[in-house]
Amino acid sequence: MTSLNEACQARGMSEDAFKVCSNCKKPIPYGGVWWACSVSTCNRGKHALFFCSVDCVDSHAPVLRHRSYWAEERRAPTKAEALAAAEAEARAEREKAERAEEARRRVVTLSASESREVPREILVVASRLKAYVRERSGMNTSDAVMDKLSDHLRALVEVAMRNAAEDGRKTVLDRDVPEI
Repeated sequence: MTSLNEACQARGMSEDAFKVCSNCKKPIPYGGVWWACSVSTCNRGKHALFFCSVDCVDSHAPVLRHRSYWAEERRAPTKAEALAAAEAEARAEREKAERAEEARRRVVTLSASESREVPREILVVASRLKAYVRERSGMNTSDAVMDKLSDHLRALVEVAMRNAAEDGRKTVLDRDVPEI
């Protein structure tokens, strides 16, 4: 578990300043005014840019080749607000880690439930598969192929379910399915 000071440092804050200017590295004090670039790509999450003056905003624009931009005035949080936000972020990270651990436990439970009787139905649309094989190769397809393909499909889905559970999700996404 990280301390609150470590959480503040991870967010780019220090004891003396909320952030430092992305251009000239001058400290931006807690509760002070800072400037943001109007371009959305300059304000994304961990890579957001903070500027101490309009001049610093103007000097970064040619480097990033902005066609149209302006400086937006913002106010830095007070030190108490910043610490509260850092604590909330640290709490969210702990909860995410707890959810991931719970997902790992679910994977173990999932493995234990494999012994449970699950209907062994065909998971492939036989007519579509047979038509595909006939169209691509001119060959016929045995009905026994459907059982084998369904077994392979079940194995792929098991891996995908484990991947989703390890990521702390209850939804299997396309990225969870392993490449062949």
